[in-house]
Amino acid sequence: MENINNRKHKQKTIDQCGDNENKNEKNTTENVIQESCKNLKGDVLNYSNDKKTNKITNHIPREEKTKFLRINFEIDLLSVGLFLCGLLTRMYKLEEPKNIVFDELHYGKYVSLYMKNTFFFDSHPPLGKQLIAAVAYLAGFDGKFKFDKIGSPYPETIPLLALRFVPAFFGSLIIPASYHLMLELGLTQWTSLLAAILLLLDNALLTQSRFILMESMLLFFALFGIFCILKFRHYYSRPYTPLWFFWLSLGSVSLTCALSVKYVGFYSICLGIAIIGRDFWKLLSSSTLSDSALFVRFVVQSVTAIFISTLIYLCIFYIHLNVLYKAGPHDSIMTSAFQASLEGGLASITKGQPLLVAHGSQITLRHTHGRTCWMHSHNQVYPIRYPDKRGSSHQQQVTCYSFKDVNNWWIVKRPNKHDLVVEQPIDVINHGDVIQLVHGITSRALNSHDVAAPVSPQCQEVSCYIDYNVSMPAQNLWRVEILNKDQNGESWHTIQSLIRLIHVDTNTALKFTGRQLPDWGFHQHEVAADRIINQDDTVWNVEEHRYTKSEDQKERERELVTAEMIPTAATSLTFWEKFFELHYKMMFSGTESVQNHMYSSEPFEWPLMSRGIAYWVSSTSNAQIHLIGNLLLWYSGTIGLLIYFVLLIFYLLRRRRLCYDLDENTWEQFQLIGELFLIGYLFHYIPYFFVERTLFLHHYLPAFTFKTLLLAALIEHIHYLNTHIFKVKFFNYIFILLISLWLLSIFYVFLKFTVLCYGATPLTTNDIINLRWKDTWDFIVHKN
Repeated sequence: MENINNRKHKQKTIDQCGDNENKNEKNTTENVIQESCKNLKGDVLNYSNDKKTNKITNHIPREEKTKFLRINFEIDLLSVGLFLCGLLTRMYKLEEPKNIVFDELHYGKYVSLYMKNTFFFDSHPPLGKQLIAAVAYLAGFDGKFKFDKIGSPYPETIPLLALRFVPAFFGSLIIPASYHLMLELGLTQWTSLLAAILLLLDNALLTQSRFILMESMLLFFALFGIFCILKFRHYYSRPYTPLWFFWLSLGSVSLTCALSVKYVGFYSICLGIAIIGRDFWKLLSSSTLSDSALFVRFVVQSVTAIFISTLIYLCIFYIHLNVLYKAGPHDSIMTSAFQASLEGGLASITKGQPLLVAHGSQITLRHTHGRTCWMHSHNQVYPIRYPDKRGSSHQQQVTCYSFKDVNNWWIVKRPNKHDLVVEQPIDVINHGDVIQLVHGITSRALNSHDVAAPVSPQCQEVSCYIDYNVSMPAQNLWRVEILNKDQNGESWHTIQSLIRLIHVDTNTALKFTGRQLPDWGFHQHEVAADRIINQDDTVWNVEEHRYTKSEDQKERERELVTAEMIPTAATSLTFWEKFFELHYKMMFSGTESVQNHMYSSEPFEWPLMSRGIAYWVSSTSNAQIHLIGNLLLWYSGTIGLLIYFVLLIFYLLRRRRLCYDLDENTWEQFQLIGELFLIGYLFHYIPYFFVERTLFLHHYLPAFTFKTLLLAALIEHIHYLNTHIFKVKFFNYIFILLISLWLLSIFYVFLKFTVLCYGATPLTTNDIINLRWKDTWDFIVHKN
């Protein structure tokens, strides 16, 4: 009965409302009545729809109602189209040229070594090589082809399409990834499409994606990782939900994959951390969250991201170290223990030799960290005077030699014993024992004294003592300090023990200085004694070892020259021991040359694309692959950076003066594109100014990508200003027309330079000259 009365009352009120609406009265009271009437109409409508249950439904928006086990499946046709365009441009004539192109020389060789389970050393992580190797393995690649030099032809038996497929596929994914990244920032679909098209039409990205190179994988994982971080931000108000964890975890996986392709991916990780940190900083001002809630969220976010990233990174290296279990051409850079753990390598030389170093042991001493070399001596002496007029001791030279040689052998001797034969029971050398080291061939003892070293005068000279019957007595006592005695015990072990040799008289450590001697030292490396004891260059280990059997000098020499070890099984190192040693070498033993390359370029040259890189040239024509970007796009991106920076300063100054030209949402978005793309550009560009190695144009591609995305976002912002601030339709039409002409010009430049991307078109000398739009571009032209 009550419901019927309520319904009658509501209907009566609705009738009154209808009368009020027809009269169009404007007083405030009646307007309020009209508003309440609309609400009551909704109530009656809801009531009638739910009359079977005689309940009025709650006003809950449909999208806010919780639904379980819901799967939304959408297809963005623009995204699919962009991906297909990327595939078309990247896969077109992918097997051309059928020659080794630029760094395919290195990466192809690494893939070959994967096929043969042979260890190799690269200063970058292995994920990119692993992905290519996996596809090559499925295609039947046996790894027997030798990537000997740039330009060498591939035989028909090589599955070249499979080797180049992975970089081309990831290069295609970059295009839709950038499109979705722009959409996720809240930019319009037109702007997102523009950004993707700009990247699609860049010649440098196209070239870099078509060969056995790493940049396309690096860029995709970086962009997709940032996209996932932006998706994660949408769930910031709903922490700990499945999607919150999903996007955080997926972003961590993708950014870690970028790092695992090349260490440049570290800058993308920094950008991802900066985005999350920015949001968390804003969250600190929330009055609805307690300190403990904020702390818990910070810990959960950090632990989740770190755990996922660490797990992925370790798994990649676990696969790497387990697949590459055979000795190869690069293992000499690793320590003796690492080499001895590889099948068929150093183990075939050193295994079967005595484990304990004793009085009478014949040993070779290897510099453990950094450059591979062995302590060495020969009959030649230091010059009486050096070019700077300093005098030397004129004693026998001691050096570090990078090759196996009979002069690398030394004999361990107790100072109080005169014979050098190993007796039974053996007299083992322990931590803290004082010894002498006698050079095996010349029989002179290792010595040091207060004379400046030849190339490092801040250190003491190390020599083999010659008695000139002058007032310079021998100082040839050395104390053995075993650094890892906690793991291997107090006794001196072959290969396993890391030692320092401390000169007793001067308390200095035997050191590899890393500096080369002049002609008189045969350009071998200097060995000196340094007062700074605790450093990596003072660490040594015994590599080859045998016991002296004869006291006769001539007999000992014959033993040293002719002795051979019996090959046996390899030693065993744990994954963690290999993992940490490999990373030490990757960080501090870079193999890249710092000398100038004819196609190298400096960071300040990149924004204006002053120099490209010759990747390949045909031996029969001027057809060639040359890494060169879309000149108009690169210059536009550089100008866009400057315009954005000027606008940012202008807006900041205006807002400081309390002049708010932009509404709050537009200002927030303008800031966000700067924080993401401008900061992303700087993160991927500025560090190269502090790198001491050869740099090329392709190192700029990650920074270029962020610069291009910023350019597209800036175009939308200028369009917004024309539409909502200036409100002059004529200017807006002109702007759209100019952008259309600009985009057509970029497409024209792209088409014109595709001949240098595919290398399939024979070019005349005039064709090359016509493509040389800048004097600094060094295209290769065959003489007619």
